[in-house]
Amino acid sequence: MVLIRFPKPWQVESQPITSETTYWHRRRFLKNMIGFGLGATTFPSISCSRSGDDIDPALKKTLSQRTLPGVKRSAIYTGNDLRVTPESETSRYNNFYEFGGTKNIWQAAQSLPTDSWKVEVTGLVNRSRTYDLDDLTTKFPLEERIYRFRCVEAWAMVVPWLGFPMRSLIKDVDPKSNAKFVRFTTFYDPQVCPGPGGWTDTASLPWPYTESLRIDEMAHDLAFFAVGIYGHLLPKQHGAPLRMVIPWKYGFKGAKSIVKIEFMNFQPPTFWNTLAPNEYGFEANVNPDVPHPRWSQAEERLLGTGVHPAVWERQPTLLYNGYSEVAPLYRS
Repeated sequence: MVLIRFPKPWQVESQPITSETTYWHRRRFLKNMIGFGLGATTFPSISCSRSGDDIDPALKKTLSQRTLPGVKRSAIYTGNDLRVTPESETSRYNNFYEFGGTKNIWQAAQSLPTDSWKVEVTGLVNRSRTYDLDDLTTKFPLEERIYRFRCVEAWAMVVPWLGFPMRSLIKDVDPKSNAKFVRFTTFYDPQVCPGPGGWTDTASLPWPYTESLRIDEMAHDLAFFAVGIYGHLLPKQHGAPLRMVIPWKYGFKGAKSIVKIEFMNFQPPTFWNTLAPNEYGFEANVNPDVPHPRWSQAEERLLGTGVHPAVWERQPTLLYNGYSEVAPLYRS
């Protein structure tokens, strides 16, 4: 039997963190300008650049020194009304249960081996692929997208991801007509990954961590594979070298350190949905009107706007985390 304790959202570790998110509704004025000839162009990422002096030296060593120059910022997902959460904070406040059950796992995650990384894409596809590290940063045109991030624990932040739309990979592997779902599998090696620690029986958890999307969700323009953040490659605590970013869903849907992608004709089991299906749904869309069984989702706490998570500033949760363009995916 799995012995697992689910902490309440205010029982997570606190860090003195970040900037306040200032918008309530998305206003993507650049979207309207595309018709006048303004496409994606290269923008200086001043507000998103890696900060220097404010990052602890030990933490800074964990951040990739390989920058991704010349990456274009999306002309649509510019985060125009958002204030980006500083990297000095997002890089030390992470969920990654393979490396610990607290938010302070950034040091333990450095044991993740990434040098010879491979991502296998298989299943119901016409062209199976295996991508290596170079493929992930060169095969598909990279762009920067600034997205809101909403955790099921009811805290939120704003992150500048670098990567490519998931539908680019879909096109490359050419799924068969009977492919309906896609499963994403995270790296797991019990010799490397200690697990969440004392609050659970680690060995009985359903490793490796897996997540899944319907293929039409994966094909939506918002669905994104991140290979970088704040202008450089992903640090290990963020899920290097490849992670899912699904901004209209709760953060646990975004599998980190992906090693396998499988196209399937059935809905596969996933990590949290297997452990506690009454608390962590398969769909997991951000919805202020659907509470978690142990806390409300009507509000979200802004990461680090106080000395303890219990007193972080609050703002209303937006349906689909503010990304209303995904609504047609869920109309019956």
